[in-house]
Amino acid sequence: MTTPVVSIAYHSGYGHTAVIAEAVREGAAGAGATVHLIKVDEIDEAQWELLDGSDAIVFGSPTYMGTASGAFHQFAQDTSQRWFTDAWKDKLAAGFSNSGSKSGDKLHTLQFFATLAAQHGMHWVNLGLKPGWNSTEGSEHDLNRLGFFSGAAAQTNSDEGPEGVHKADIATAEHLGRRVAETARTFIAGRAAAA
Repeated sequence: MTTPVVSIAYHSGYGHTAVIAEAVREGAAGAGATVHLIKVDEIDEAQWELLDGSDAIVFGSPTYMGTASGAFHQFAQDTSQRWFTDAWKDKLAAGFSNSGSKSGDKLHTLQFFATLAAQHGMHWVNLGLKPGWNSTEGSEHDLNRLGFFSGAAAQTNSDEGPEGVHKADIATAEHLGRRVAETARTFIAGRAAAA
């Protein structure tokens, strides 16, 4: 069976989003994928080639002022070289974000990622979890405690460092990584069967 290759292209301004990226990596690796972590503000040609060779690319960024960070936006613009050649067409895509507020307009960041993926002709993988912490029996320790569907969302208090990233958000990100890797394996098998 072919091992899926998942790359996580992310920016982390203060380290919080890096914690989430690592959780996505652990989830995907635990599901049997080969995983590459790529910091988009330090990307080099070899890492661009890793992205080109991936079955799935997971986008990640903190949400600043209602959207992805400036560094991630620069990366998104730089992907236009791939757009011209359809280099990422039919790959899988997914996303995650962190902010200081419970909502923090993270949905807009996830929608930006999904639009970027759509422009490349990629297939979006959603979180695939029901919302947590939405009843009297729920708690902040539930998976998907913030109730996002498009991707993994995390919230970290603005006066805490990366060690303050909520454990439930880390577990939710691990779930996303597993889901992406498992979906990629299904896509690879489907393409092989159809060939």
